[in-house]
Amino acid sequence: MSEPRNPIRTAVVYRTPWFELLAKTMEDGDEPYYSLRLPDYAAMLAYTEDRQVLCVRQYRPALERYTLELPSGIIDPGETPEQAARRELIEETGYEARDLEVLGPLYPDTGRLGNRIWACVATGLRPVQGREPEPGIEVQSMSVPELLQATAQGRFDHALHLAVVHMAQVRGLLYNP
Repeated sequence: MSEPRNPIRTAVVYRTPWFELLAKTMEDGDEPYYSLRLPDYAAMLAYTEDRQVLCVRQYRPALERYTLELPSGIIDPGETPEQAARRELIEETGYEARDLEVLGPLYPDTGRLGNRIWACVATGLRPVQGREPEPGIEVQSMSVPELLQATAQGRFDHALHLAVVHMAQVRGLLYNP
């Protein structure tokens, strides 16, 4: 294999508040290679005191349907993955975590995306007094076997969140009651 090479030119050809479309030219005369620059985000396997997993059900316009997912969200500028995960957990579920472990980053699509999803496990959850989930989000709790059954049935089908569950499993943090 040859040594990795950096583009000779990178241009932002389209920009929105959510992403940038980049054109990267690797060598003179080549057509550009297009990729998306998006912010990193954090997703967490969040356990209540009785080892139930908190999931969020919400409508996703890209799919035009409701999805069942782990609590997650974008890491704001200046935030660490842990800070973002803690903030998003409260915003999306109304719960806070006593402990939160960042397991590490995963790359969603190395062929087109340059961002990372930070896999986290949150434990010791407790409701925040007076805090409700964000509008449009329904919080559901289930055991790990129920989560795995929802996966087998195609009800929990967010590939990146399945990767977070798998990372927790290989780290010995997928709890069975």
